[in-house]
Amino acid sequence: MTQTLKTKVLIIGAGTGGYVAGIRCGQLGLDTVLVDGGDGLGGTCLNVGCIPSKAIIHAAGKFETVAKAAGGGTLGITAAAPAIDLSQTVEWKDGIVRKLNAGVAALLKKAKVKVIKGWAEFADAKTCVVKTDEGDIRITAEHVILATGSEPVELPFLPFGGDVISSTEALSLSEVPKKLVVVGGGYIGLELGIAYRKLGAEVAIVEMADRILPLYDKALTDPVAKWLEKHGVELHLGARAGGFGDGKLSITTKDGEPLQLDADKVLVTVGRRPRTQGWGLENMGVAMAGPFVKIDQRCATSMKNVWAVGDLTGEPMLAHKGSAQGEVVAEILAGHDRIFDPVTIAAVCFTEPEIVSAGLGPNEVAGRDDVIQSVFPFAAIGRALAIEAGEDGGFVRVIASKSDHRILGIQAVGQHVSELSNSFAQMLEMGAVLEDVAGTIHVHPTLGEAFHETSLRALGHAIHI
Repeated sequence: MTQTLKTKVLIIGAGTGGYVAGIRCGQLGLDTVLVDGGDGLGGTCLNVGCIPSKAIIHAAGKFETVAKAAGGGTLGITAAAPAIDLSQTVEWKDGIVRKLNAGVAALLKKAKVKVIKGWAEFADAKTCVVKTDEGDIRITAEHVILATGSEPVELPFLPFGGDVISSTEALSLSEVPKKLVVVGGGYIGLELGIAYRKLGAEVAIVEMADRILPLYDKALTDPVAKWLEKHGVELHLGARAGGFGDGKLSITTKDGEPLQLDADKVLVTVGRRPRTQGWGLENMGVAMAGPFVKIDQRCATSMKNVWAVGDLTGEPMLAHKGSAQGEVVAEILAGHDRIFDPVTIAAVCFTEPEIVSAGLGPNEVAGRDDVIQSVFPFAAIGRALAIEAGEDGGFVRVIASKSDHRILGIQAVGQHVSELSNSFAQMLEMGAVLEDVAGTIHVHPTLGEAFHETSLRALGHAIHI
């Protein structure tokens, strides 16, 4: 027997876009139902993406530190050779995920959001049937928020299964593979490839472009490339992957030569695509923008009272974008006058070293004579040297308008620079000029002093260089 349910707001997907929209709807007094049919509360980010990957990356960094101490000492510290039981590390990571899952569930409960675990299928724009363990539930809603997220792209000649894995499986391996080949040199592949290299795996990366992280400018990616070279990571650039069998991945090199790479595991990270299949999107009558659902500045689709947030709506496919969109939609439904129009959405690569980019980069302003570009190296920052973060070629860069000194873009590469990303985004969002950063007294000793110094340098009077 099918239950029926009517609600003011129906949210499909419990990831960072959907659950945040749900909590905000509840806070605003809107009768809300959230359908969780994917990875669990928190979606990809919390369960099999951002959070668990950073946990594994953190564990890998700790292991590397002990390994350095065992290999001749570091900072005067010596230690015995370390060993790792990856299954225990994964269990620790899973504990973090469970704690966060429970936290999200508690927040939704506090906001009086009804959570239904099951897979929804829409018959029309405002009606869906959710298949649950307890039976089917037919839900009709005044407003529908689509937040179904994204999924890893599968290559037809390297289907997932067995020793061909996606990032999801890479975060739950029971042991460190002896030889790992990563197909795709974007941020997901590099983050995980670097982590497994630190844990002791032999790592090779196969990338079609002629350099790693092709979406970032070369100056930002050079310190990462140097780390890979220094730590014996094989780079096959301008190369194409082929089939996998008998522990060998076939690739075609940049020169067109066939090559076989030994691999215990092949990690395929060639991108993510919006999750548009299997839940009746085609029955909803919404317009598309390529593979994505088309939205306007209010996150409204072409169908009245149907909204979409997060990865489903296009690039950048970042968790914090989805969360911000979820809040905007909830407030619109409560009668507030809101649009989603950020000045910037900062992006971070948790590689070694880390990369941050917000606003315009040098490629976007190439050839323009109306901008100032200023760079300050971490090698001149005391805090960076004290935590061994100043000798990998890291820097902060500021791009500003020559006429009024309005900041247009900020980038950084170096250890721990992800923690500067919010400061960068805030300055851009508030329309700061170089003098605003220069006039802010930055705490000493911190990495953020490099942001201060590069702004001073843009104005022609850096102190420490």
